Amino acid sequence: MGALLMPSSSSKIPVVLIIAGSGPTDRNGNSMMTRNDGLRMLAQGLAVKGIASVRFDKRGIAASVSAGKPEVDLRFDDYIQDARAWIELLKKDARFSKVIVAGHSEGSLVGMIAAVGKADGFVSIAGGGKPADRIFKEQLASQPAVFKDASYRIIDSLAEGKTVKDVHPMLFSFFRPSVQPYMISWFKYNPVTEITKLSIPVLIIQGTQDLQITTADADALATAKPTAKKVVIQKMNHVLKIVEGGQAENMASYSNPSLPVSEELVKEVVSFVLGK
Repeated sequence: MGALLMPSSSSKIPVVLIIAGSGPTDRNGNSMMTRNDGLRMLAQGLAVKGIASVRFDKRGIAASVSAGKPEVDLRFDDYIQDARAWIELLKKDARFSKVIVAGHSEGSLVGMIAAVGKADGFVSIAGGGKPADRIFKEQLASQPAVFKDASYRIIDSLAEGKTVKDVHPMLFSFFRPSVQPYMISWFKYNPVTEITKLSIPVLIIQGTQDLQITTADADALATAKPTAKKVVIQKMNHVLKIVEGGQAENMASYSNPSLPVSEELVKEVVSFVLGK
């Protein structure tokens, strides 16, 4: 299920397909544990400038829960196919002059693969610049050795396409057997390889206060795609909010729907979509 935000217009206008990030994240950028409305606010910011947008709940999430597969059967490619179907639907809609794909976090990788040969432009927002197994390792690097080392062994096995049967209870929520096939299907994609397949305009946006993805990831994507425009937004975090303080304030913003998204983010996406 999706939501179309359509500004009033007597002529054709561009539309942006916004793809949410990993886990149980809905069309607005929210999960069961957090509500920040970052993606909804981005869509609203685009609408003010006369740009339409579509946000959608991934299969198995929120209003799309009935379209979900059993976890053990879900694959990363399912999300790619769903995004392609949305692009094709929008391309056929006579109200739209062009279709731009904007992927956030994991949605960046989904979007850049789905956009090949279909979309008119692509925006990566807080997208990883390396395979997901390497990102996971970086995010676990500061954990206690017993947790980190056990996790690394499982990640390495999954990166080789091999599931792990015996998972310690402390790691079960991350690496339960039913989610491992999905992780294998995800780990096989390298963003710096996939982004080179795009022959359309590309915009890469990354915030400096992001706790999950770094500016090095944006650098890697930009190096792989030299024709892309790279924008680093000072103090923007992973949920697209501006954070002035430390980690506590950063984390609190994940559950603060009253905090607006970065104005620079909206400005840069609008400029890109409108070709300015």
